[in-house]
Amino acid sequence: MPRAIVLDARDNVATLIDPAAAGDIAALTGEAQGEITLREAVPYGHKCATRAIAPGDDILKYGQVVGRAMATIAAGQHVHVHNVESLRARGDLESGRSS
Repeated sequence: MPRAIVLDARDNVATLIDPAAAGDIAALTGEAQGEITLREAVPYGHKCATRAIAPGDDILKYGQVVGRAMATIAAGQHVHVHNVESLRARGDLESGRSS
């Protein structure tokens, strides 16, 4: 069974510490317990949603905002650059401008 670690109780994503295929059940470890069924393949080191995330919602990892959902993300779905907008190191956001 693949494992996924939740680093902070506030997180809405878990990081896979084993690669997983669609349909695999990942055991949650760390600051959350239980299992989540993966909706798609998730590579080692990538994130999956631990609960549904709506477009525009913050992505929380380490208890910190690491991005914003660009689309609906279902529990168990791969969370990566295809459905998350990065909010880190963006000078356009720091100055109040957005492109």
